[in-house]
Amino acid sequence: MEKRYANLALFYAIAAMAFGVFYREYTKFSHFSGQTNLSVIHTHYFLLGMFFFLVLMALEKSFSFSGKKVEKILLAYQAGLNITALGFLTRGLTQVWDTELSRGLDASISGVAGIGHILTGICLVLLLLEIKKAA
Repeated sequence: MEKRYANLALFYAIAAMAFGVFYREYTKFSHFSGQTNLSVIHTHYFLLGMFFFLVLMALEKSFSFSGKKVEKILLAYQAGLNITALGFLTRGLTQVWDTELSRGLDASISGVAGIGHILTGICLVLLLLEIKKAA
């Protein structure tokens, strides 16, 4: 499992760097100088992706907590993280394009990111409970 966590940390590190470059270059290409949610995808993938799985790798070595239940939790965690990033990407692109959004569409984009955050948060708590049980 430790190798799997290391591979996931590597994947999210690469994704974080790719979105960081995308944010910087796309806003420069679009002559955009304001605030955009594209900037937070980079940090979310670094912290909630790469750093998270590096910490799990160390905890797995100490507590051996992984199993079928943890695998399911981590799949849902990753789904939540990527749904959050999708919400940020959608919001960020509409900000760069200066798109006028209806109230419903604006709320829908916020809702997608919110659902991702909720799913990620719930999975984080469930995972911590599994680690506590193994400790």
